[in-house]
Amino acid sequence: MRRHIRPLLPLLALALLSLPSGAKAASRAYAVDGDCGGRPATTVRMAPGYCLGLVWQGVGNDGPRMPRGLLPLSGGDWLVTDLGGWEAGRGAVWRLSFGADGAARWRRLAQGLSMPHTVARGPDGRIYVSEMNRILTLDPDAADPAATVRTVIGDLPDNRLHDNRHPLSSFVFDADGALLVNVGAPSDRCLDARGRPRTDASRQCADSARTAQVRRHAYLGDGRWAQDSTVFASGLRNSIALVRHRSGTILQGENSVDLTTPDHPYDEINVLRQGGHYGWPYCVDLATPLPGWSAGQARCDRRDRPVALLPPHAAPLDLIYYEGAMFPELRGRLLMSWHGYRRAAGRIVAAETDAQGRPLTDIGGRYAIYPRGALPYPAGAPSVRGKVLTPGWDTVAGRQPRGSPVVLAVAADGSIWVTDDRSRAILRIARSEIAD
Repeated sequence: MRRHIRPLLPLLALALLSLPSGAKAASRAYAVDGDCGGRPATTVRMAPGYCLGLVWQGVGNDGPRMPRGLLPLSGGDWLVTDLGGWEAGRGAVWRLSFGADGAARWRRLAQGLSMPHTVARGPDGRIYVSEMNRILTLDPDAADPAATVRTVIGDLPDNRLHDNRHPLSSFVFDADGALLVNVGAPSDRCLDARGRPRTDASRQCADSARTAQVRRHAYLGDGRWAQDSTVFASGLRNSIALVRHRSGTILQGENSVDLTTPDHPYDEINVLRQGGHYGWPYCVDLATPLPGWSAGQARCDRRDRPVALLPPHAAPLDLIYYEGAMFPELRGRLLMSWHGYRRAAGRIVAAETDAQGRPLTDIGGRYAIYPRGALPYPAGAPSVRGKVLTPGWDTVAGRQPRGSPVVLAVAADGSIWVTDDRSRAILRIARSEIAD
């Protein structure tokens, strides 16, 4: 068995020419070898039947510096949010199109933004983007898209990186059009410089009233949302990964705290409910108090337990349900991007789900999908049931970097597109062609 390779000299040349220059950039460059559904194939080892193609890898000033969000437009174009860097005012929104020769063409629609991340189409058909401290809308088809930028929800916490460890906003639309907006935690564990809890009068975390939560902004119609919000769910350190299932289920991917060990704590998939509290900064795993907080303060038995535990430091940054045509075997599955920098880095996972969109789980035992070796689970812990689509997305000198997948999106043909912000790349999972 071998991969069938078609002549793609123009595309291969374009891909190679677009690779970054310099020693550091070269270490993040993707080599290409053959064809992946019409795009140059990377050397990343994939699950059988899948390949990872290189759509674009940045060089110079053309295109996003740190591509994050993805949204397909009609006609084959894409919107891409560009974080720009971890400082305010360096972000942008770009429009990606392709010439007849397959070359990427970039048009910057808006700039001077502060850490834009999510881009999505709203219930009214308009385009919405999350910045660090606001949700905005813009018209990508206007003659001057920058002139159409309008604040929809403002005055979100101005979470600068060194004042707030989780500065990015993200959002998802609920069934009634309400915006559910992430407000990240301002610290790792709500401790002071001496490692003591920062508490309020009730001996709870002093930051819990306004942060570490998902807020709900009611939809007022015609592209308007209430500026005032209610707390939808709390005790959530970083809810960048949010998704709504057609049944109404809201899932959240929790990036857990940064303890020194690479094997603990576990990241989480949570089913969010109105009024739920999910443990931050008191508890991790199923019922483990965090250092700095006593068992009495933590009250782990009262938290909403995660529906599934993920490998430690997997760092889930996106969740989507696959409903495309290219991969019938994935329909209805929950796709996750694992952006982490340790053993679980560089993985895109397809988890099996039930009719409500909740991931199916296996209790105890070992990780069925744990990369680079299996570790035992905590007793009674649920692990997601599914498969890794990118089992070989590790560093291979001179051929490929370790993957840093951020946002996933499904194209009109059913292929799965993904941004890699550390390597300044956009990639595409397609069906591999196998010949006898």
